[in-house]
Amino acid sequence: MSIILGADLAGSRLKEVVKDFLENENFDVVDVSKDGQDFVDVTLAVAKEVNQAEENLGIVIDAYGAGPFMVATKIKGMVAAEVSDERSAYMTRGHNNSRMITMGAETVGDELAKNIAKGFVNGKYDGGRHQIRVDMLNKMC
Repeated sequence: MSIILGADLAGSRLKEVVKDFLENENFDVVDVSKDGQDFVDVTLAVAKEVNQAEENLGIVIDAYGAGPFMVATKIKGMVAAEVSDERSAYMTRGHNNSRMITMGAETVGDELAKNIAKGFVNGKYDGGRHQIRVDMLNKMC
């Protein structure tokens, strides 16, 4: 499993915090950020890499998290969530099989961002009764 990270200018500092944290937790981290990219391009780059392997997960950080979330939900087969708390990050993996989360550097602090990333990457999909909704989401777009 690789964790694919991306950020625009507004999210770059917090992305580095999350990146260092995940690397220290021994996760394979791939940073697809490029200078000058806006959140649309960054989100598309993260999604492309996430889709390279079924177990890959993605995290996109911009100012508020809403923009990358809107982009990610336009991609066929991508289930994404905008999160600003640890519980939502964990539960979106368990109940929605989300493969990407977005968060905002202007709404989430460093420690919370680390906890959100930890909850997301350590969460496991529960399957079962949740699969019906996941199938519905995957048919959209």
